[in-house]
Amino acid sequence: MQTRTFVAVLAILGLLASCAQLPHPMDMTQAVRSAKTSADHEALAKHYEDEAKRMQAKLQEHKKMLEQYEAERQYYGRQGLDMETHCRGLIHLYEQAAEANMNMAASHRKMAAEAK
Repeated sequence: MQTRTFVAVLAILGLLASCAQLPHPMDMTQAVRSAKTSADHEALAKHYEDEAKRMQAKLQEHKKMLEQYEAERQYYGRQGLDMETHCRGLIHLYEQAAEANMNMAASHRKMAAEAK
């Protein structure tokens, strides 16, 4: 069951990453495979924490949009309901992505401590 959750989280992260306009600055597969030292794992942990912060910022942005759609429903009509649903979905995905990134950061912090 835990493996299925991990795969689902990776799929969500992949989906969010594919939506980004800029290419990812780091080859994560290579970085994870080559991480051996405490410093390597600390760098990965920092990267995952930064990504979690970025996901939290997106989450807050969509929460604000959702509040606006809800507060001014009369102006948006049916399209506003679609946007509310869209924002709720994105909020859920960004919450999961932020949590997954923080979990990965914690794992790499643990690996960094063990590598010392």
